[in-house]
Amino acid sequence: MSIADSKPTLPDSHVQTYRQNQAYTDVLDGWDPAFYAKYAATLAAVGPGKRVIDVGCGVGQVLKRLQEAGCDAWGVDVSETSIARARQECPNVQVYQGQRLPFPDGHFAGGGAMNVLEHVEEPESFIAELVRVVQPGGRIVLSSPNFLRFFGPGYHPRMIGLRNKWANYRRLIARKRRIREDPSAVRFERIPPIIRPEFHPDDDAIIATNPLEMAHYLGLNGCEIERVECTDRVVNPLLEFLLNATPLRYGMFNAFIVARRR
Repeated sequence: MSIADSKPTLPDSHVQTYRQNQAYTDVLDGWDPAFYAKYAATLAAVGPGKRVIDVGCGVGQVLKRLQEAGCDAWGVDVSETSIARARQECPNVQVYQGQRLPFPDGHFAGGGAMNVLEHVEEPESFIAELVRVVQPGGRIVLSSPNFLRFFGPGYHPRMIGLRNKWANYRRLIARKRRIREDPSAVRFERIPPIIRPEFHPDDDAIIATNPLEMAHYLGLNGCEIERVECTDRVVNPLLEFLLNATPLRYGMFNAFIVARRR
């Protein structure tokens, strides 16, 4: 069964798409844990014994890695079926409603979300909530696809073809100008999810995530950006340096951002 088979139409709330979606959980459960290696290692760098949260923890692969690194790992997800599976890896997990995180201000030494922001209905509030529960000086890792990529291969309809790549380049330039001239008016672009018989990666995305706006909203919420990269996987160090050495990183692959709360 594909993910699309379990959700042929969208409910009023996009969150409900995942609440009891066993097919989605099964897909997450089958992913190679190495997919999360860079994200988990970057989050675990807060240090052993430190409390860390993975928002949108899925079936718990990242939580397992955090525990192996000695962190006090915590996770939340909107999917009840995924949390049931994640509980086999980590006891500190719970279902939440996808809006306010059920923790006090500054509760964690680090927090992150990987491939989550593109699926939430209010990404601006989501980033604010993630920052809120991290203590001053704490680390934040935010990783999502770059739907405004204009260089290199793509997999989503927004990323494929010269016409779309040219449009993405223009969108990125326009967003950069808006951030400079009218920062308070910046909002993530909402995009319609794609419903088709065979599921493709990020068909269910509803937000055109990109590194410019992700970094902007982290900054608005009191974070200092430490690095913005287009590589969310572990790759050869020389290749990683070359890919991220120029501003072209804003137009390639993914948006992997590491920040520190002031």
